Amino acid sequence: MTYLAKNYNRKKISFKYGKGSYLFSTKNIKYLDFVQGIAVNSLGHAHPKLTKTISTQAKKLWHVSNAFEIPEGEKLARKLCKKTFADYVMFQNSGAEATEAAIKVARRYFYSIGKTNKNKILCVRNSFHGRTLAAIYASGSKKMTEGFGPKVSGFDHFIFGDHKSLKKKITKNTAAIMVETIMGEGGIKVIPDWCLIELRKLCNQKKILLILDEVQCGIGRSGDFFAFEQSKVKPDIVPIAKGIGGGFPIGAVLMNKKVATGMTPGTHGSTFGGNPLAMAVGNTVMDIVSNKIFLKNVKSISKYFLLKLNNLKNIYPNIIKNIRGKGLLIGIQLHTDQTKFIKKLMDNKLLTIRAAENVVRILPPLNVKKNEVNQALKIINKVCKELN
Repeated sequence: MTYLAKNYNRKKISFKYGKGSYLFSTKNIKYLDFVQGIAVNSLGHAHPKLTKTISTQAKKLWHVSNAFEIPEGEKLARKLCKKTFADYVMFQNSGAEATEAAIKVARRYFYSIGKTNKNKILCVRNSFHGRTLAAIYASGSKKMTEGFGPKVSGFDHFIFGDHKSLKKKITKNTAAIMVETIMGEGGIKVIPDWCLIELRKLCNQKKILLILDEVQCGIGRSGDFFAFEQSKVKPDIVPIAKGIGGGFPIGAVLMNKKVATGMTPGTHGSTFGGNPLAMAVGNTVMDIVSNKIFLKNVKSISKYFLLKLNNLKNIYPNIIKNIRGKGLLIGIQLHTDQTKFIKKLMDNKLLTIRAAENVVRILPPLNVKKNEVNQALKIINKVCKELN
């Protein structure tokens, strides 16, 4: 009997420890982990520098209130701003909190300049921005919102890729457009650079804000520090989480100077957000992942992985419909429901996770080795062969 609530459909497997790309079950079975906490463990399991950082900081200071200055947080905020478009950072504990705070920042900005009517956020229907009440209604998914009424107002939606619909949905009440640069739960769908450029132009034209949700695709996951970097677009607000903590709970909202003016003392807070232990970990992750050589390697291994997966698609066209993604945020879209495929991968000791549109999501650590990718490819090939 379990006393845990039934809100998760958990697989009948548990783990006692992990190392790098691998997890070891309580039954001493070794699995290649290409879930990594759903793109969270950016440096794999038990990375020596992270374990050392946690051990060192834990002996000094875990938590103090944000009523006081936290030097570790100042340090991480400075690194993030120097590396990105941002002028200011507001630390949270998770991706859901970060997107929730991003919505508040956008609304508060227009309130602060006397345009209180501009309070609606325009989002992609069936996107994913977290599990808070506001975030599920921002996502526009009937499945996610069912049973959680009354509806949280303030969100409009357009269909992914439908630019005419997007333009028509912008009204005098629109404050911002919020999109995932790469849709994760929605099926590993990448917004092309040209589209990001047009989004920025449209926001400038309409005098509204651009929020790029990089909770899953940011912090090196795409091969660049942020997935939007190749487009040269500068958003106004970017929520992040997952990879920045390398497995430790950290979220943040990055914003430019203009929108940050609305966030005055008392407008937002977080008891645990930006605590010294989390910030120490974030600094170590940042130092590793933001390195140009590290990111170059992510792109190199991704190019190899995607090439080999597309080869498998050509060999098994009746099984694999499409290969999606960028960097090490990869999706294998199948012709049929992916449940059996994922189960067979797990039976062969490869862990993956589902996404919408019959997609098998593949999320290795960013420091995954080529031989580990080859091992995964061998297993995927075997399963395709069995199901062909």
